[in-house]
Amino acid sequence: MADVTTNIVSNIALRSPQFKYAEIPVNGVASAKCSIEIDGIVRYNLIKNVKKNTTVNFDISELARDYLNIEYRTDFIPITIDIKTTITTYSGFNATGSLVATVVFDDVGFEAYGTYIDGSNPTLPNNTILISKSVTNTIINRVTQEGGVLESPQCLAPLGVNFNEASSANRVTLLYPDGSLQEPYGGIVPTMVNNIAGAQVFGRSAVSIPNYPDSVIARINCTKYGNGNEITFINKFGAQQVLFFFLKKNKVLSRSNEGYKSNTINYPSTNNPATYDILNAPNKVFNTQAKQMHKLSSGYYPETLNEYFEQLLLSEYVWLKLESSTVRIPVKVKTSTMDFKTSVNDRLVEYTIEFEEAFDYINNIR
Repeated sequence: MADVTTNIVSNIALRSPQFKYAEIPVNGVASAKCSIEIDGIVRYNLIKNVKKNTTVNFDISELARDYLNIEYRTDFIPITIDIKTTITTYSGFNATGSLVATVVFDDVGFEAYGTYIDGSNPTLPNNTILISKSVTNTIINRVTQEGGVLESPQCLAPLGVNFNEASSANRVTLLYPDGSLQEPYGGIVPTMVNNIAGAQVFGRSAVSIPNYPDSVIARINCTKYGNGNEITFINKFGAQQVLFFFLKKNKVLSRSNEGYKSNTINYPSTNNPATYDILNAPNKVFNTQAKQMHKLSSGYYPETLNEYFEQLLLSEYVWLKLESSTVRIPVKVKTSTMDFKTSVNDRLVEYTIEFEEAFDYINNIR
C-alpha cells in the first residue's frame, strides 16, 4: 500500500509562487503527477519525469489564481478558493507503473502576495487584522513645512497623537473622518481568526477596533474638504482595505476620437456648377469616447503607514466611492512611481495619487 502524507491547511498568497513538493527516493520512482483541485473540481493534472534522490516541485499559484474571482464585497470578508493539491509518485515514466506514494496539500488561496524579503511560499498571518502593522512610535505634530505652527490645523490628527503609545507588533492604525459635517464614520476591517477569514465592524465613534485593543482609529477633521475621498483596495493580504484621501480632489475628463474627410460636393441635375453646404462639415468625427481621471491628495499620514500607499500602488483591484453617494466605481492607479516621504526629510508625509476610471465615460457595454 502506498504511503499517504497530508499537510495541514495553509492560507496561501497566490500572487507569489506557491511550490508543492514531494521527496523522490534513491530508487523506485521515475515520475510524479500533480493533481490540482479547485473548490472540489479537478482542474489540472501535471506530470513530470523525475531524477532520483531529489525533490519534485510544482508551482500552482498562477493556475489556481485563474479561478479566484475578485469583486467588491460590502461585508469585507476576503474572497478565497479551496485548493487541494495531490502529488502522486509512480515507478514508471509519465505517471505509469505502480503508485509509490501520495502527498496531499489542503490550502485556501487568497489574492495576496509576499515580497522578495518575505521568502518563498508566503502565507497569511493568523489571529489578526489583515492590514499591515505599524510598530514604530509615530507622532504627527501640527507644523508647517517651515516648522511653524499651523494657523488652521485641518486634516491632521489631534495634536501630538502617538499612534503607538504601547509598542506592539499587532498595532493597526487607521485614519478615518471625525464626522464634523455628519455622523462619525463607521467601518469594517478584514480579519483572520483561527485561520478563517472574516471581518470586524467598528462603530461610528470608535477610536479602536473591537476585540483588538492594540488598534488605533485616529479621527481626522477635514471640514474644508468634506469627509475625504474613500478608496478601497485589495491589499497584500488579499483583503479589502479602506484608505482615505483627506485633502483636495481634481477631476479631469480626457476625450479621444477618430476622424475622416468626407465628400460634401452636391452635383445639381440642371446646368449649374457643383456646390456645397457650409453647414455640412467635410471633416467628420466618429468613435468619440472619454475617460475620467481623479487626482487625490492624501492629507497628512504618519510615515509608519507608508506601506498602505505602497500596497495601493501594487493592488490590481481598486474602488473609489463617489462624493455624497453610496456608489463605488472601479478605478486603476495611474501613478506608477512614488517617492516615500519621511518626517525627517519632509516634515509632513502627504501623497498625491492619480486614478483613472476603469471604464469608458460613454456607456459602451454590449
